[in-house]
Amino acid sequence: MNVTANVLALIAKLLSGATVRWVDCQPDTCQRVYFANHTSHLDALVLWSSLPKNVRVRTRPVAAKDYWEKGWVRRYMAKNFNVLLIDRQKIKVHQSPVELMIREIRDEYSLIVFPEGARNVGEEMAEFKSGLYYLGKKRPDLELVPVYIDNMNRVLPRGEFLPVPLLSCITIGPPMWLETGEPKFEFLQRAREAVRRLKDI
Repeated sequence: MNVTANVLALIAKLLSGATVRWVDCQPDTCQRVYFANHTSHLDALVLWSSLPKNVRVRTRPVAAKDYWEKGWVRRYMAKNFNVLLIDRQKIKVHQSPVELMIREIRDEYSLIVFPEGARNVGEEMAEFKSGLYYLGKKRPDLELVPVYIDNMNRVLPRGEFLPVPLLSCITIGPPMWLETGEPKFEFLQRAREAVRRLKDI
């Protein structure tokens, strides 16, 4: 990991004031998919920077290409955080985001994903999209780890460019897996509930 990434990670932690709680889960360099609620453009970077360094170097946030390639500052940050950019405008059947993620992580990297898709400004999480299900189906060896991010929508409110320093909390819960024969809808509901439950801990 380069020096710039370490500095940016420190800045992200200072701005968010993020505290991290591991609940029935421990930091590990095994391959995982951290899946979290999504309320701010800073979510991926703050969660990534909150992981221990030995885990962080093996973890890639997944983010929208159309947002993170606008302007040199975002492009610079995305490059240094090793962000896996997804082109939401050019999704093809044989080149889906899930196929891209699986190809890019190989047997080395973990991922940070946001199954709601777009940022959610409401009180309740939006329904999860199917990508997490297909990741679990195509790579059943991956640990699927729920994460609840609290207060990030107030650190970087919608429409704002500069973050407002506030305290936020990241709660990381126990790993789960797609069960054999589990229907997509039931799995996505179970995964969404696993994230929601962490809010109340």
